[in-house]
Amino acid sequence: MTTVREAFYEVARKLGLTTIFGNPGSTEETLLKDFPPDFRYVLALQEAPAVAMADGYAQRTGRAALVNLHTAAGMGNAMGNIESAWYNRAPLIITAGQQTRQMLLLEPYLTNTQPTDLPKPFVKWAYEPSRPEDVPGALMRAYAMAVQPPAGPVFLSIPMDDLDKPARVPEIRLVSRRLGADPRYLANVVDALNAAKSPVLIIGGAVDQSDGWDDGVRLAERLRCKVWAAPGEGRPGFPETHAAFQGSLPGAIRPLCDLLGGHDVIVVIGAPVFRYYPYVEGNYIPHGSRLFHITDDPNEAGRAPVGESILADPARACAVLADLIKEPQRPAPAPRPRLAAPSDHQCITPERLYFAIDQARPDDSVIVQESMSSLKALRQRLPTSRARSFFSMSSGVLGYGLPAAIGVALAERDEGTDRKVIDIVGDGAANYVIQALWTAVQHTLDILFVIPRNGAYNILKAFANQLHTPGVPGLDLPGLDFLSLAAGYGCQAERVTELSTLDTALQRGIATPGPHLIEVHVDPTVPSLL
Repeated sequence: MTTVREAFYEVARKLGLTTIFGNPGSTEETLLKDFPPDFRYVLALQEAPAVAMADGYAQRTGRAALVNLHTAAGMGNAMGNIESAWYNRAPLIITAGQQTRQMLLLEPYLTNTQPTDLPKPFVKWAYEPSRPEDVPGALMRAYAMAVQPPAGPVFLSIPMDDLDKPARVPEIRLVSRRLGADPRYLANVVDALNAAKSPVLIIGGAVDQSDGWDDGVRLAERLRCKVWAAPGEGRPGFPETHAAFQGSLPGAIRPLCDLLGGHDVIVVIGAPVFRYYPYVEGNYIPHGSRLFHITDDPNEAGRAPVGESILADPARACAVLADLIKEPQRPAPAPRPRLAAPSDHQCITPERLYFAIDQARPDDSVIVQESMSSLKALRQRLPTSRARSFFSMSSGVLGYGLPAAIGVALAERDEGTDRKVIDIVGDGAANYVIQALWTAVQHTLDILFVIPRNGAYNILKAFANQLHTPGVPGLDLPGLDFLSLAAGYGCQAERVTELSTLDTALQRGIATPGPHLIEVHVDPTVPSLL
């Protein structure tokens, strides 16, 4: 007799889901009983980092990942990073245990009373099988839902008494992960670009996610136009070292519109139109401009406030457009002026820190970041030149960057690329999930953790200045000691307080195999939000 448990693992095995990220509880132990030797359980010390690790792993590999959480309590802990996975379009299959079916009517201890409602609205599909024998088939459907465009997290609730019941292994189906890009539906875009005097491309992370990095470059070079990064994206979709690249657009209505002035045709590929915050009143696009929006997400197409939306695969759309548009007579845009080296000050500025990291890092290194107050300087000083080499979150929920770097580093090892991962996380964000360091140590992952220590939630201070809300409490973070925190989890660490020791410390940290943490005391000056 094949049990539900055996069938579940056979489905997972055939789908390549043999790594499980999680933090188990009592309601999950029946699923994890006699854990198969060809599977790997990556233990996090809390549910939120488990989800972020899986998110980083799935984004880096481009494949789905399994997550194992603990009933309603664990789901509650994980919700912030489930939201991040939703906006990151990470294909996660999240499972959680449920109390025994015989007692569900009584709502005993650890019952998830609303299992399919709890993770909403940040999952594509949520289900608790009506019968034990439906669990393996539900895993197959969960996988299909997670990987279909736009990819995203799904949720399965599994009653703990289902696992020893009889079941069959369902048919493993092939599921398309890409949409097409029909030239007929892109004809209006082609005609507009051929007639445009000053077109501009705005490229989002879905272009990289759909393996369109090179096609995006080909399109930009064919058009001889400027390229901007869409605001609020968790990963770049275009090389930030390319001569056509202009930087990241601001996430506010009027400033974004102002930067697009003079462009008659605006094409947004693989990003929403647009991620805005804070609210700055103005026009969405310049008067007389025409906007086209190419996305594989019907929700993005539906909520765009302006323009003509076309549902298509972002990567394939770049390739089709590059093939169909006529070569224009205009010259290629002049590249942006190169940034000069930042001036040395008495204290280390975030800009000087990121400049030093850029000087020290290997060319093929991977950046994972969650340093929100200095993100503008980080993106300018640490430009991304390769696909799948920069990861962040698109949600604004803190507690992502440190564990996500662990998932990315594990993927680097599994993929055989073994690139150095440099994780830059602010002191405020790091403390949401500091226990993730333990997992990095247990797996001896090659990560340099850099903590810019400004002693505050500086991003919130920047918002307070923008919103004219002085006197907000709870924004300062005195007394944090990341060396002691790292030591408690077995991670070697050092502290940099003087500019004279910064470069050497970074070079040492990058050369050190395994996890290494550097706490860098940086200038606490609050930057402008926009």
